[in-house]
Amino acid sequence: MKNYTVLTTYILLGLTDDPTLQILLFIFLFITYTLSVLGNLTIITLTFVDPHLKTPMYFFLRNFSILEVSFTTVCIPRYLYTLATGDNTITYNPCAVQLFFVVLFGAVEFFLLSVMSYDRYVAICKPLHYTTIMNSEICIKFLISCYLISLIIILPPYIMGFKLEFCDSNVLDHFGCDAAPILKITCSDTEFLEGFVLVLAVLVLMFTLSCVVMSYTYIIKTILRFPSVQQRKKAFSTCSSHMIVVSITYGSCIFIYIKPSAKEGVAMNKVVSLLTTSVAPAMNPFIYTLRNKQVIQAFKDMLKKIASISKD
Repeated sequence: MKNYTVLTTYILLGLTDDPTLQILLFIFLFITYTLSVLGNLTIITLTFVDPHLKTPMYFFLRNFSILEVSFTTVCIPRYLYTLATGDNTITYNPCAVQLFFVVLFGAVEFFLLSVMSYDRYVAICKPLHYTTIMNSEICIKFLISCYLISLIIILPPYIMGFKLEFCDSNVLDHFGCDAAPILKITCSDTEFLEGFVLVLAVLVLMFTLSCVVMSYTYIIKTILRFPSVQQRKKAFSTCSSHMIVVSITYGSCIFIYIKPSAKEGVAMNKVVSLLTTSVAPAMNPFIYTLRNKQVIQAFKDMLKKIASISKD
């Protein structure tokens, strides 16, 4: 017989107990979080106010930035609070909420990246029909579908998680509430749940990755047929930023989730999770803007307007 308890509080171990490393980690995360919020909010603002950025491509980029801000805000501020105060406890309800949104936003990101790939496919392979195919109504339907499908996928395993039973441990070997460390401390048999989650993760990964690969296969074939070298460079430049973000996102996901058991190797995932929730959202605005002349020009125009208003 085992003693099952209802956990009301979890203790988060974080990444390190070293006070010096904690200070450095706090500074690093504060900088990356600030850059992420400022960078993504800049993209959101520009795509709202600049008339040249009213195309489907920038509609999806704006919503991707909203998603990135939401994703990093769910994880990083709570860990910054822990590093600043030393309070590494979190109660059950906030932990469940954090886990829900981390998984939801993570799933939505994959579907949204595949939709963005399709948008680039239509823009490059079917330019004459682009405005007809990717009209505002279709774009909104695509966006809503990303969230609805993700919600339908994550709810069954999430609800099953409420039936888990715990013995005497409430220590999570992570800096936030994630599925793997929770499954590690449960007394319940998690084989079915882990298998179910793995199947869902692989299906989402394979489906969205197939969409991305198919889109870019047709894109590359079309670009290579362009007669002008300048046209080919411009087309590749338009797609390169998205391809970099796709590579980072899928690479980190494969590293974290394609493994034998959630009860093994939790420690090695913490650093990757930290990079995924802090560094990647900070890098993405720069990846998308540094190679995009329209966004750079829109940013310059906005700075000029702000400067003229401040002079007046």
